[in-house]
Amino acid sequence: MSKLWGGRFTKKTDQLVEEYTASILFDKELAEEDIQGSLAHVTMLGKQGILPDKDVETIQDGLHRVLQRIKRNDLEFSVSDEDIHMNIEKTLIDDIGSVGGKLHTGRSRNDQVSTDMHLYLRKRVVEFVDLLQKLQASLVEQAKANTATIVPGYTHLQRAQPILFAHHLMAYVAMFGRDIERLQDSYKRINMLPLGAGALAGTTFPIDRHFVASQLKFDRVYENSLDAVSDRDFILEFLSHASIIMMHLSRLSEELILWSSTEFNFVELDDAFCTGSSIMPQKKNPDVPELVRGKTGRVYGNLVGLLTVLKSLPLAYNKDMQEDKEGMFDTVRTLQGALQLFAPMIATMKVNKDRMRQAVNQDFSNATDIADFLVGKGLPFRQAHEVIGKTVLYCIEQGKYLLDLKLEEFKRFSELFDDRIYAVLQPEQVVDARNVYGGTATVQVEAAIGRADEDLLKVAAWVTEYAERSR
Repeated sequence: MSKLWGGRFTKKTDQLVEEYTASILFDKELAEEDIQGSLAHVTMLGKQGILPDKDVETIQDGLHRVLQRIKRNDLEFSVSDEDIHMNIEKTLIDDIGSVGGKLHTGRSRNDQVSTDMHLYLRKRVVEFVDLLQKLQASLVEQAKANTATIVPGYTHLQRAQPILFAHHLMAYVAMFGRDIERLQDSYKRINMLPLGAGALAGTTFPIDRHFVASQLKFDRVYENSLDAVSDRDFILEFLSHASIIMMHLSRLSEELILWSSTEFNFVELDDAFCTGSSIMPQKKNPDVPELVRGKTGRVYGNLVGLLTVLKSLPLAYNKDMQEDKEGMFDTVRTLQGALQLFAPMIATMKVNKDRMRQAVNQDFSNATDIADFLVGKGLPFRQAHEVIGKTVLYCIEQGKYLLDLKLEEFKRFSELFDDRIYAVLQPEQVVDARNVYGGTATVQVEAAIGRADEDLLKVAAWVTEYAERSR
């Protein structure tokens, strides 16, 4: 039989079965990780005296040659060899002869494939932390340039209270900061070695799993062989974190789309991140944020898909688990594209400060401060709320804004009003009055930016350290 596992079979695999069950068309992405794991495994086999040194050296040299062929894109993968593991092993045997068949001593494809995915995802996690840090840095720089820019803050997409535009941007810095923390925390569950669990029960060979873990820079090994080959929690966790990141990107995308519309005209995205219309020459469409908003759904789908695959599987490995890879690879590519584009798009975004100020001057978002003013005069808040509601209604009927009213008009609604109300209603005063930790006051936003700068340095140091670990 041509199959490496074909000794028990008397018939060739049906061609349709081969095509349906093969995973090489997508798991070839794990080629470098597969060889990385194999090199550590065969080194351990030599150390333990399971294979003679000569065989170990021959296999190592052959694996390095296969790796170079893969990097040169000089290796044609075959569906008949099913997956990346069999393709590499078959190529190795073709290169160095039957000694290549000794590589698989003491392991199974079940623990091998899981090891490959652990190696793959730990690289991606470090990469995504780095990309998120770069996006945060772009947002922080825009915030620094807009610590005096006042914009309407919204609830229910209705103007609520004036805030600093920098404060709004820093909210996303905080969101992406939590995303970074989640990814960093997940690293310790990704950085676990399943190799040595065999098909499900371990192996009869005197292997040293902890030696392999040290070779591959894993922090620990799976304690239970059944768990080691059937666990896909680490992929689910990544897909969950990726879904939350995409949700955050989608929320920011929606705001960029709104802000860049004629109706808002708060920002303008650089031409490099927009497209035009095939029929309407005046159009400048925010396609990048629109696509990120749309692609969020496919990342959610990949998470739900794998949860559904795993929900009824008995221990240990089942062929269903082959479905863990395509969604993972798709999510990685989708998230990579979004994060790589977002940082420069934010960095090059133009902010229309005058238009933002005009919007603040033409609304009632300073109304809450009048109520606070009256409360300071001793009026219960609920009564103050009613007074201001009537005052705003009067303004709407008269076609005025609060700062347009004369003192006599204010006094129609409460004798507690005095000249100080005009200072209270100034947008700068409204903003700076919220001088609490986490508030929109200038001093608080500047302090938040300072803390963010410190955090960016810490994250950059983490990326440098863990990128080295993950090589």
